[in-house]
Amino acid sequence: MKHRTLTRITTLASLTLAAGLTAGISGAVAQTTLTVTHSSPADSHFGVAAIAFKDAIEKETDGGINVVIQRVDNEREAIESTQLGAQECAMGSAGPLGNFIPETRVLDVPFLFDSYAHARGVLDSEIGDELLAKFDARGLKGVAWLENGFRNLTTGSKTVSGPEDMRGMKIRTMENEVHMKAWQAAGVLPTPMAFSELPSALQQGTVDGQENPIPVILSNNLDMMQKHLYLTRHVYSPGILLCNLDFFEGLDDAGRKAVQDGAKAAVVANRTRVEQDETQGIETLRGRGIEVVEITNRDAFRDAMSGANADFEAQFGADLLKRIRDWKAQ
Repeated sequence: MKHRTLTRITTLASLTLAAGLTAGISGAVAQTTLTVTHSSPADSHFGVAAIAFKDAIEKETDGGINVVIQRVDNEREAIESTQLGAQECAMGSAGPLGNFIPETRVLDVPFLFDSYAHARGVLDSEIGDELLAKFDARGLKGVAWLENGFRNLTTGSKTVSGPEDMRGMKIRTMENEVHMKAWQAAGVLPTPMAFSELPSALQQGTVDGQENPIPVILSNNLDMMQKHLYLTRHVYSPGILLCNLDFFEGLDDAGRKAVQDGAKAAVVANRTRVEQDETQGIETLRGRGIEVVEITNRDAFRDAMSGANADFEAQFGADLLKRIRDWKAQ
């Protein structure tokens, strides 16, 4: 699909007409509009990233690129709209990304990362760059890796003392085949659905629980519909900032640099907020009344999901998985 025209000419005449005045045309100012979407509240790890992205770009271009932030319900549709050129950029969780760039699903393998330092180090290394380079062939520009954080399990009335208690439970997952395979290996009945459908599904008991990072649980008040939070940290959930490839390549050098610099500002704001939510959010959730259970034996959950490992090695390559697991800072 041909990317829509992104440059608009705003004349003095149009401005005075909008104000109900009349005046002669005295000049023209070219301005590019960049719409970026995300699915989280403004006061969230993606919300602050979008604001940092906007502020940095508009400052660097002196307003030459006008960044419009919009909140959307469906991240998969946002990526599709960006791919088709209906919007310029999108940021959000990388969960739906595998439907467009299958190679990125490797990042969803359970217990692949040991810590935030490990995950961020891999994504900021040549491994992360190699994955971003694969976006171009799909009409997208992978600009930067953001993050959601480590995913944790919550349940309503049912309690979990070990992975055996999860067998037969209906757990909402993202529409992500790697996550679904891992949960199936543990005997869970994964129930994929869009995030916008999750609150009603929890309220109505359609699912027994869900899994998300602390910042997502916190900013979307999921604790109001759940009684138990288990700090399983079973999957590190990356975030992504991507743009339409035609749009990005259509910018001049200064415009492309501004978008990339804006992305760097977004990464800093995003990761800083995730750290704050991780350190403060658990206590906030506990104060709201949800039971918080620290999982001391994560190996038991790792073992429960290990039945899917052969499939993951066949899909992504044992060498790549080892390369990620063994990554060390230089």
